[in-house]
Amino acid sequence: MNPVSINGLFPDSDTLIPRFREAGDVTLDLFHRDGRVEDRWLGLHPREFELLWRLAEQPGERMTRRQLLADVWRITFDPETNSVAVHVARVRAKLEPFGLARILATHPDGGYFLDTPAGPGGFRISSRVDA
Repeated sequence: MNPVSINGLFPDSDTLIPRFREAGDVTLDLFHRDGRVEDRWLGLHPREFELLWRLAEQPGERMTRRQLLADVWRITFDPETNSVAVHVARVRAKLEPFGLARILATHPDGGYFLDTPAGPGGFRISSRVDA
């Protein structure tokens, strides 16, 4: 077996995926693929988690239905279903007991966004040594 350069496989290999992502008062955990508020898990289903994770990647930025279908559902055609709206409603219902349903907002021009302040970004591996 020949060793393959990881830089050839992953051109941006200096970027690591964070385990946690903050969505306001919700902490999303990539390892558990769920979110929690303080010490209580939300019980998100896989697509619900992916939807919230994707919106938390760029809080405050509108994502259209088509963008979410491409990024979360990984389809490039419009299935003409209300699947995105249904998943948004389910996530809101799971956030409601904590009074956080409003963080998953509907944009006036269509689409959705996470209505929370921006948190810290992804982690980067530093290639230089600090002295």
